[in-house]
Amino acid sequence: MIRNFFFVLCCITLFSCANKSVEKKENPYVWKTLTVKATAYNSLAYQTSSTPTIAAWGDSLKPGDKYIAVSKDLLKLGLNRNTEVKLEGFSGTYLVKDKMHSKWRNRIDIYMGTDVKKAIEYGVKKINLQYKILKDSLKTP
Repeated sequence: MIRNFFFVLCCITLFSCANKSVEKKENPYVWKTLTVKATAYNSLAYQTSSTPTIAAWGDSLKPGDKYIAVSKDLLKLGLNRNTEVKLEGFSGTYLVKDKMHSKWRNRIDIYMGTDVKKAIEYGVKKINLQYKILKDSLKTP
């Protein structure tokens, strides 16, 4: 009788532990939408600096990578280093890897490797972007 009790108790304990690991956790992120002016840039010295493949936070840029630079005012909205971003008119997810000069406001620069022709053809557009931000950061104190 006592053996059966311990067997049942062990089964209940195992089942409840397994059940908790299957429970779906709430996603701590939310996607926010923002309308910005978008341009394109290349990793070439005359467009950036003497180290054109090194971004503002020290990340290395390689043609084909999906990165953007943001104007410094957007940092306050949560578009910080490595923030995931979806851009209207582009497929996939981009990462914030660079910062723009402080003269720009509400603006992004889309990284286009060394393809200057593609960057020039893109020109200047007003687009919507979505960025991933922690829900907790949206709460006001």
